[in-house]
Parts: sequence; C-alpha cells; structure tokens
Amino acid sequence: MLAAMSTPLTTNQDRAPAIRVQGLEKSYKELRVLRGVEFEVAQGSIFALLGSNGAGKTTVVKILSTLLKADAGTARVNGFDVAARAADVRESISLTGQFAAVDEILSGRENLVLVARLRHLKDPGGKADDLLRRFSLTEAGTRRAATYSGGMRRRLDIAMSLIGNPPVIFLDEPTAGLDPEARVEVWQAVRELAQGGTTVLLTTQYLEEAEQLADRIAILHHGAIIVNGTLAELRQLLPPAKVEYVEKQPSLEDVFFAVVGDAGQDGSDGDGDADQGGQDRTTRSSRK
Repeated sequence: MLAAMSTPLTTNQDRAPAIRVQGLEKSYKELRVLRGVEFEVAQGSIFALLGSNGAGKTTVVKILSTLLKADAGTARVNGFDVAARAADVRESISLTGQFAAVDEILSGRENLVLVARLRHLKDPGGKADDLLRRFSLTEAGTRRAATYSGGMRRRLDIAMSLIGNPPVIFLDEPTAGLDPEARVEVWQAVRELAQGGTTVLLTTQYLEEAEQLADRIAILHHGAIIVNGTLAELRQLLPPAKVEYVEKQPSLEDVFFAVVGDAGQDGSDGDGDADQGGQDRTTRSSRK
C-alpha cells in the first residue's frame, strides 16, 4: 500500500532543483537512521520534512549542510555535490538550528554587524539595518538580545543566517518551544524568505506548521520518505470525511497518522506506542 501512496518526484523543467537527494543512507553501528531517503526541492520553494522525534530529520540536514557524511547515496545542494564539493555547498547555504544562536549580551544590530564582519562583507552596518527592517526589528535593534521575546530572538537568528544572501537555508525545527504568537511571527519570516527567492528546507514535527508554510511536504518515518507531495496531493490519499451533509477535507494530521500507521502495520513502531496511537485515532474517529 505504501508503494501505491508514494508520490513520484517531480522535476522543474526550467531550472534544476535547489536540493536533490538520492538513496541517502546513514547508520550508527546497528542503528539505521536513514534508509534510502530521496526527494527534490525546487528553487525558491518551501519544502517541509515532517516526522516524529528520532525520524532522521536532523541527520538529513546535517548531511546536506556538510556536517555529517552519508554512508551511501548522493546529495546536491545548489548544484554542488555535498561530499565532493563541500566548500562550495557551505558558501551556498545557511543553517539555523533548533536553538537561537544569538549573543544575548549584544544588541540585535550588533549581532548582525558582527556576523557581517566575520564574513568580510562591505558596509556591515548597512546590511544590519536592512535586515532589521526586513524582519520588523528596527525599533528593537539597539536593545540587548537578552530582552527579546522568543519570536523576536528567532527572527533575529534567521536574519543572521541571511547575511551574505545564501540561496538555500536550512531551518531545523525553527519554532520548537515557542508560544503560538511567536510561531506565527517566525512563519511570516519564513514566507518572506521564499517570496524573496530563497529556497527553504524546513524540518518540523508540527503538522500545522507544515500545512501553513510548505509548497511540498515529505513525511519521514523510520528513516525513509513514505509520502511526498503538495498538501492537496496528500489530502487525496484519504477519502473526505462526511458529517451529516457537510464534506470535511482530511487534515494533514489525518494523512500523517494514516501513512505512519500503515508503515508500522505490524503493530509496533519500535517504542511500544503504535497500539496506543491506533487507539487514540479510533477514539477521535468515534467522537466525530
């Protein structure tokens, strides 16, 4: 059933994909983390890699950003092979990890100026001011980063990642631990990145986040991509639910649990939670 549900990769006939991953594998001794991962990301798009904790999302990002070597398979970022041309890849990307990497002693503007100087860019102050405006941080620019809210700190972190205009940016769970209002602030910043032509690979375990942001969504489960498509394509994997005379489109959460459940249909997902997950979904269905 999973084979039938898998969506074929689509290629952009006009431009080569910004990211192309084929047969990626990674193991730590007996633990297979990635099992032949394959996907493509079109230039200037937002691609969400969705999965539970331990699914392998961060491992994929580390390999694509040259921080980790794959055991097998190939990956190209901005046209460069991540293994053979790691230096070119690093010049083409920026990586924002799960925790904001800002200096809390410095002001927001000083953080940006520091990074611009480290990258030997001309007019670091001007570039800092431009990014403060772009991320709606001008008024807070002279304040110490320690006084920023979670959403402001995350936006500053993303702004720092954009110094030098990298064509590809990796955001590894950018809203982890943020409150709902701060999450919306970060979502808007991510949308503006793609509108400006930046390619964004976003890893997340929040279904709503992928639903709100992504042009394409891939679900990574037990180290393999089990579905890959647009939100509309993923919704077609399930029949629409009907309550009386109102048609209800399946949500991304419905799709996620359906395909993950099918992938672990032997009744166990390795941590003893599969049966409980099935009971939870049965309960939700019975309430509708």
